[in-house]
Amino acid sequence: MGQAARPGGSALAGSAGDPTAAVPVATVGCMVLRVVFADDNFLVREGVSGLLAQAEGVEVVAAVGDAPSLLRAVEVHSPVAVLTDIRMPPTNTKEGIEAAKRIRARHPRIGVVVLSQYVEEDYAFELLAEGVAGMGYLLKERVSDLDELVRALHQVTSGGSVLDPLVVEALLARRAADAPLLGLTDREREVLEQMATGRNNAAIAQTLFMSGRAVEKHIGAVFQKLGLVEERAVNRRVSAVLAYLEARGTHP
Repeated sequence: MGQAARPGGSALAGSAGDPTAAVPVATVGCMVLRVVFADDNFLVREGVSGLLAQAEGVEVVAAVGDAPSLLRAVEVHSPVAVLTDIRMPPTNTKEGIEAAKRIRARHPRIGVVVLSQYVEEDYAFELLAEGVAGMGYLLKERVSDLDELVRALHQVTSGGSVLDPLVVEALLARRAADAPLLGLTDREREVLEQMATGRNNAAIAQTLFMSGRAVEKHIGAVFQKLGLVEERAVNRRVSAVLAYLEARGTHP
């Protein structure tokens, strides 16, 4: 679940060499920053476009309201940077994320910054899963600070990355919560997830289309990796399930 943005906050995190370093606007060069901006809210499009127009060396070459229009604008205008909302029509879920990944895949020299109303860890993970170079994730509250916004756009166009401090905070918290499960394979996670629903070994085997021997092997590996080999059989199973629930944030 996303974490609500809060006002204020520190300088943006990110740079080409050090993802935690803030880069002054004065160091980003003097090339014209050609930007395509996408947001389904007309007032936001006009407001942010007007704000960017006040920045020296920045040109908004297109402002559009949906992901298909964004992709077309990139092909037509060949920008050096894209600024896009995450949630846009038709589903208002993650069209901006999907468009950002397509743009980076087809045009790796174009930097992309996505904007979100809230810190949404799942979307941030998806956006950055294939690499952080040339990508940024900011909360919408940052657009009111022109210097920070322009700095972020320059940062991604130079191959760096920019993450909102609140996004970094949320991702680190999630990674810490996931730590006990990081060593498990995908299959071991699936078996542990089934254990957490209360299924016995036979039911797990049937659900996951595995043999009973394979289930026992995976459960043994889960116990080993979670450091539960010394506990009694019943306690190991309970402890493993508790570790899973705690990591998922669903412990009662």
